[in-house]
Amino acid sequence: MTSEVSLGVPSVPTARRQGAGIEGMSEAEFQRSDRLRAIREGTLASIHSWELVTAVDGPGTRMTVFFNGCPLRCVYCHNPDTFFMRDGKDVTLDELTARMKRYRSVFRASGGGITLSGGEVLMQPVFAEHLLQRAKSMGIHTAIDTSGYLGSNADDEFLENVDLVLLDVKSGIPEVYKNLTGRELQPTIDFGDRLERLGVKIWIRFVVVPGWSDGYENVERVADIVERWPNSAERVEVLPFHNMGQDKWDALGFTYRLRDVGAPDKRIVERIREQFALRGLRTY
Repeated sequence: MTSEVSLGVPSVPTARRQGAGIEGMSEAEFQRSDRLRAIREGTLASIHSWELVTAVDGPGTRMTVFFNGCPLRCVYCHNPDTFFMRDGKDVTLDELTARMKRYRSVFRASGGGITLSGGEVLMQPVFAEHLLQRAKSMGIHTAIDTSGYLGSNADDEFLENVDLVLLDVKSGIPEVYKNLTGRELQPTIDFGDRLERLGVKIWIRFVVVPGWSDGYENVERVADIVERWPNSAERVEVLPFHNMGQDKWDALGFTYRLRDVGAPDKRIVERIREQFALRGLRTY
């Protein structure tokens, strides 16, 4: 069950406006400059939306924040309106901190917390790190949902404030991964290796897309990758593909390559879960 809340557009920090002494810069240019400075400093972010969710995006009831901007172009993405940072809403760090604080009692009662998702949260790592730091200072459980492709944007100090990573391992075969996402697989593996070294807990997510990611050998290669992280990888979530994002792709004028692809056969999904379970992986 989800409850999506629209985010208003707060005022962008503009400590100095007209007459600020920057010769030749218009009011609009100065506001853009202030906005970019706030984004670089991590006090402002481009956000799509946020939801209160239960039983997804981590343990307990979660406040999931969806960041705009993503370097991948996953053919099955159900939120293509998060592809570009420019399409999000400007939201301040203080506003999201206040929202987190409001739900602390819910988080405590349910064992939940905050999850930063996307798009790709690591497109805006400075803001994300500040928000995670504030969450930890309030005793709130923290998680990020990421492809790991931009894992190098999350340094070890960033990860000190992350209790759980929901890591999307979209394929185990590099060529299949490239076909699914337009990007390379290796950065995801490298990021998972770092999480294992640092002892950060991981929940693996694998989406079953008929004819694209459901091949027996591809799943075996995903399992090989997950076995690299015996101390961090706590579970594998096998998620059947759905095409509920098709209308968004059409509305945005994007080419939807899965128009004729239906949900995977339940027997195939169970076969994939069994492949992971046979490796001793806790599978859902």
